[in-house]
Amino acid sequence: MSDTMLNKQQLAFFDTFGYLGLPGLLRDCADQVIAAFEQVWEERGGGHDGKEHDPTRRSALLPFPGRHPYLASLIDDPRIHDIAVSILGEDFNYTGGDGNLYVGDTHWHSDGFSNERLPSIKIAFYLDAMTRETGALRVIPGSHRVGDAYADAVQTQIMMPDRDAGSEVNWGIQGDQIPAVAFESVAGDVLVFNHNLKHGAFGGSQRRRMYTMNFCQRYPEARVGEFEEMISHEARFLTDTLYGPYMVSEASPERMVHLEQGLKYRRRLKERYAEFVKSGVESSRG
Repeated sequence: MSDTMLNKQQLAFFDTFGYLGLPGLLRDCADQVIAAFEQVWEERGGGHDGKEHDPTRRSALLPFPGRHPYLASLIDDPRIHDIAVSILGEDFNYTGGDGNLYVGDTHWHSDGFSNERLPSIKIAFYLDAMTRETGALRVIPGSHRVGDAYADAVQTQIMMPDRDAGSEVNWGIQGDQIPAVAFESVAGDVLVFNHNLKHGAFGGSQRRRMYTMNFCQRYPEARVGEFEEMISHEARFLTDTLYGPYMVSEASPERMVHLEQGLKYRRRLKERYAEFVKSGVESSRG
């Protein structure tokens, strides 16, 4: 087994708890990653929707890694590529990634909570030093296991119409008091987690830097309609593609394996994009 593949113990931990922290994984290239991250934002005006960053609101941009050749190339780096292979298989799909300038708290949420879709993961890159009290991502271990009594109870009791009120109404505590593990990190650390996992962050600066790369198992032809519908929800970011220009233009045949379904099955994504553009709404902040 390659040194960059997740080992048996890491995979067991990920399966059980829904996440895996990898401190220092990209610390040798953290400066280059940060420079590329900042360049993408500068070229987009510095913040959300091509405007300056508003220090009271999150700025988000999708697609993100594919807007810079170096960030796009990380999908080929064995340290990243082999995480996806280890969990999702050799022919995994890359399903895009977003760049973020976070502000303050984020409520508890999942990036999807379903056992009907094929397994999917997020690899998150945090570019600032963060502690539990200054915006480090917190996760609720085991909350990804849809159908389990514990995970389902967390889902039901946190995900009220007013998500910030769920913990107060049901448990009598603030969101930042919910038992959780905080991934305290510095630039170059990486966190991978199941999209079903409950996560959130509390405290932090008015410009907390983080970007993601998302992956899922390849869909069999009989189920590509589900994949097409799933990725169509990214249209809320006012995009009709999962990938920025460099992700595709500089793709090797090996990388194209992971882009193929995202390029082929985006009819519904394009349709929803056109609907959002026609409505005149602002691109989503997350």
